[in-house]
Amino acid sequence: MIRVVIVDDELLLRTCMQQILESEPDIQVPVTCDGPEAVAAVAVHRPDVVLLDLRMPGTDGLTVLEALRAAPDPPAIAVLTTFSADEDVARALGGGASGFLLKDTAPDELIHSVRLIAAGGTVLSPPVARSVVQGYLAQGSATPAHTVQDSLTARELDVLALLADGLANAEIGRRLGLSAATAKDHVSAILGKLGVENRVQAAVLAHRAGLTRTDPRPAA
Repeated sequence: MIRVVIVDDELLLRTCMQQILESEPDIQVPVTCDGPEAVAAVAVHRPDVVLLDLRMPGTDGLTVLEALRAAPDPPAIAVLTTFSADEDVARALGGGASGFLLKDTAPDELIHSVRLIAAGGTVLSPPVARSVVQGYLAQGSATPAHTVQDSLTARELDVLALLADGLANAEIGRRLGLSAATAKDHVSAILGKLGVENRVQAAVLAHRAGLTRTDPRPAA
């Protein structure tokens, strides 16, 4: 069972998302809450995934993100955004967010995204990627896009392309004929070579370099 906590200041949005997610037998939303209640709610319910609004009155999403990431065994956190503030999006990426979802994401895509994040994948769909890429690169972060291909082996480029499409290690391995452990080793090598801290930052560079939705090479 995937446990999800939804943090947003709009009760209607929280309720709608909760109903959508709980229509699936493998997803449970034990609580939804506003920013000031978020850290305590996560500590009590210990979700696998937190859907977190960036812009909330009182306790904003970036403050909540920082507090949750600093806790022992933090959940995966996906940011809910309308992209009204690219600077905040870039800061959330640097703060360890596992993905970015538009608030008007279609119900089936919301469900799919939660499952991906819970499995260790990332969510950076094309409508979202452009704003995240621009905000992240504006900070002068990580390897320039044009050097990404020169930095990685052919197999690592295959892995990066699938990582950028949001796949977790087990699914990357299945697509490429590798074990999940080998796929994980490739991901670790990619993060080190690109000078990034997490999978979403690597996915951003892959989008920037045009490496997404490619046909991976056959497994050796």
